[in-house]
Parts: sequence; C-alpha cells; structure tokens
Amino acid sequence: MAKIEKTNVARLLDKAKISYGLVPYVVDENDLAATHIADQLGEDIARVFKTLVLEGDRTGNFVCVIPGDKEVDLKAAAKVSGNKKCDLIPMKELLPKTGYIRGGCCPIGMKKPFPTWFHSTVMDYDYIYVSAGVRGLQLKIAPADLLGYVRAECADLIRKEE
Repeated sequence: MAKIEKTNVARLLDKAKISYGLVPYVVDENDLAATHIADQLGEDIARVFKTLVLEGDRTGNFVCVIPGDKEVDLKAAAKVSGNKKCDLIPMKELLPKTGYIRGGCCPIGMKKPFPTWFHSTVMDYDYIYVSAGVRGLQLKIAPADLLGYVRAECADLIRKEE
C-alpha cells in the first residue's frame, strides 16, 4: 500500500494532538460530488460532509459544512452568520481565499480562519468525513473534535426537501 502523504490539515491536527484518520479514494475529475466519495469509501453519504465558502453582504466570508448530498439553504446560512443575504463565492476565488481547490476544501487550515457552521446532523455521528485538503483524501474525525478545533457552531443549514 502506498504511503499517504500528510497534508497541511493532518500536520495541524497532529500539532493539536487531535485523533483522525486519512482515507484515500479514487478521484474522478468528472465527478467531484460527495456522493462519489461516499460510494468510494463505502460510507453513508450523511457522514460525508462538504465544505462550502460563502460571502455575506455584512460579514464577508464564512464557511458552511453540510452533508454531501444536500444543498445549503442560503437564507438560513445568511441568518446564522448575521447577514441579510449571502451566496457561494465564485469558484475562481476559492483558491486565493482559502488555499484550497474545489473538491479539496477543508474547514481546517484555510489561509485565514473564517466563521464556520456545521449542519446540526453532524453531532448524530461518532465520526464524519471532510476533505483532508486535497482531492483524493478524506479526513475521518470525531465531529466534536473537528468543531472544537475550528471553533464552529451547529445550525440548520440545508434546504428542506420539497
């Protein structure tokens, strides 16, 4: 088995003495969806969270981390973050603002810390997955450890199914 290269995310967690696992998966450039990752990992999609960076009209950038098969509710996200309205940042701004590319964005280790909210279902699990900071590698971690490290809060952030 090939040795897994430690990402910056892994080094930060090591320094903080937080337990985690690095789980590789096969990247499909044509399918960066979290559902593809969940299938690769053989895990329930509800445990595989995606990291979204948004911009509010009052507070600037903030982060929402939601289950991989869900859509962020922009009204709910704006409300919890103290904004009247918000939207996802343009894809071309992701790397300059966070240091991460699409499919490799992690709530840990962004260029600067942004206020962060996780969807409330995160606490239903003993472990979840988020990107480890690069495509092809997921971070398996206890939600309480992750939320504590990034100083995140929980909120209802996903669009209700119609």
